[in-house]
Amino acid sequence: MNDTLAQEDLLGLWRTMVRIRAFEECVQAEARAGRVPGHVHLSLGQEAVAAGVSFHLERDDVITTTHRGHGHAIAKGVDATAMMAEILGRANGCCGGKGGSMHIADAEHGLLSANGIVGANAPLAVGAALSARQLGERRIAVAWIGDGASNQGAVFESLNLAAAFALPCLFVIEDNGYGEYTPRASVTGTDDLAARIRGFGLPASHIDGSDIFAVEAAARTAIARIREGEGPAAIVAEVVRFSGHFEGDTQTYRPSEEVAAARRERDPLSRFRRRVLEAGWLDAATLDAIAAAARNEMAAAAMAAHEAPSPPAETLLRDVSGEV
Repeated sequence: MNDTLAQEDLLGLWRTMVRIRAFEECVQAEARAGRVPGHVHLSLGQEAVAAGVSFHLERDDVITTTHRGHGHAIAKGVDATAMMAEILGRANGCCGGKGGSMHIADAEHGLLSANGIVGANAPLAVGAALSARQLGERRIAVAWIGDGASNQGAVFESLNLAAAFALPCLFVIEDNGYGEYTPRASVTGTDDLAARIRGFGLPASHIDGSDIFAVEAAARTAIARIREGEGPAAIVAEVVRFSGHFEGDTQTYRPSEEVAAARRERDPLSRFRRRVLEAGWLDAATLDAIAAAARNEMAAAAMAAHEAPSPPAETLLRDVSGEV
């Protein structure tokens, strides 16, 4: 067995990854069928980062995420059926069907919010970390951001304040190489985002985000440091985005072979499966059964969303500033 992970841990990581994959593939099918209001931004190919980091989070910990946040939400424990209903705009969604894909929130499970504004969720996590500090609570806050958001001033300010105040905050940068449609290298003055973060005075690791064992190890070290009161930390995880910026994106800005090569070589699910089978840690039948259960779960979630009602008109002005 792995030196740090028991069999039940490995099964838990696999279960989280295949649930995220199944959910995103189900949402993709719903979007292609025209049943999703607005855009959806899928995290296909990035499952290992959500699973590996969240493996070390506790129920009271809080996260803030991005427009590409379905996987983070599932890994944190948000109900998949409520999320699917929300994405399809149903009244039983976790935000009453009015938030949609980019604005999912579930305070009960520590998801303060997803956010459609690039980089805007980082200050929210810093605020939550400051709250934990002031209240003497053990919880930590996690800000999930992308490589595009890493160039935003609000993110720089968040890194600086978290370091200056030694706040219990983890910044996880999922570097998929593109800020929406723009290659990172064309708009970023360094290839080493972790080194830039270290300039703010906090430790930052740079890992292969397609390798869940690397993610889990980096998260274990960073989160233990934060819980011990040593201040914030960051993880820069290089990943590959299998889908476009949004579902329906023609991706003319990407080399034609890029995604196909990534699916062959850097699929986090395939890499995990190959490693645990070769090492004899898990067996194929067990892995297949868990994956099948995940697909059935998400198909049932979609069916339940189809059958649920839309929000009634009288709820339109509820839960907004200036409520009447």
